[in-house]
Amino acid sequence: MSDETPICSAKGCRVDAMWVLAWNNPKIHTPERRKTWLACEEHREHLSQFLGVRGFLKDVVPFEEWEAKDA
Repeated sequence: MSDETPICSAKGCRVDAMWVLAWNNPKIHTPERRKTWLACEEHREHLSQFLGVRGFLKDVVPFEEWEAKDA
């Protein structure tokens, strides 16, 4: 595990991530598989809409909550 602070997945953004966007592409992933994008406050809605329009978005969770779930 790295000590680096996770950053937003939006292109060119270097801001600390505050949200985890859990998603999967049902054409290539099993239903229980979750891929993740990280988002800062500014890009959370944009990235959520991008995934949502494609039917990929499964959950949006605060980063701290996601990390606690994995611990």
